[in-house]
Amino acid sequence: MGRAFEYRKARKMKRWSSMAKVFTRITKDIIMAVKESGPSPDANSRLKALMQNARDANMPKENVERAIKRAHSKDQADYKEMVYEGYAPHGIAVLVETATDNTTRTVGNVRSYFNKCNGSLSTSGSVEFLFDRKCFFKMEKGALDLEEFEFEMIDFGVEEIFEEQDEEKGIDLIMIYAPFAEYGAITKALEEKNMDILNSGFERIPLDTKTLNEEQQAEVEKLIEKIEEDEDVQAVYHTMAG
Repeated sequence: MGRAFEYRKARKMKRWSSMAKVFTRITKDIIMAVKESGPSPDANSRLKALMQNARDANMPKENVERAIKRAHSKDQADYKEMVYEGYAPHGIAVLVETATDNTTRTVGNVRSYFNKCNGSLSTSGSVEFLFDRKCFFKMEKGALDLEEFEFEMIDFGVEEIFEEQDEEKGIDLIMIYAPFAEYGAITKALEEKNMDILNSGFERIPLDTKTLNEEQQAEVEKLIEKIEEDEDVQAVYHTMAG
């Protein structure tokens, strides 16, 4: 198995444990997608993907509809996507993706989390090169022949395909990872094969990770938890192993 498999295995039980946080993150993504390309999922591929993600997260349909309507409201502020980079204790690189309507507030909050947890906020580009940006797709396996499917998808830039079990739903899944730039081509290929995409999006996978002892790991996790609790934060990535 490759880096994407190991990364997902390590992160599977740790990310976004709060359903409310998941719904907030998807809501912001929907608002940004609608503002950029309109409210029709047929004409807005990003919105269509986000609506699939919402279903996969068990987000109520009315929440999705409300988010689409909010995007057109004159009272709805514009969200700006900002990425912040820094170091946690013990040399662990941290990359923070945010969606904010007030960059001054957000950068001030993120800086304070780093400072309070013995870390430091760095300049743009200081740690981003330590991560590979990938697109991913999650689908139900069904009766699909994984080896044959993998052979077919190589032509579309797919780098890694592996099976995963959804223990909550009791179904076997297929995960696809590929370079960030191949998202559109792979989406089109899967749709042409009439495959039902349950979830898709983007992740940053560390090129290398650092193993810490239990006490050191707790210090880093304290910072990550503080950052993830911020309402402006969409995702947090780091180079700590495990």
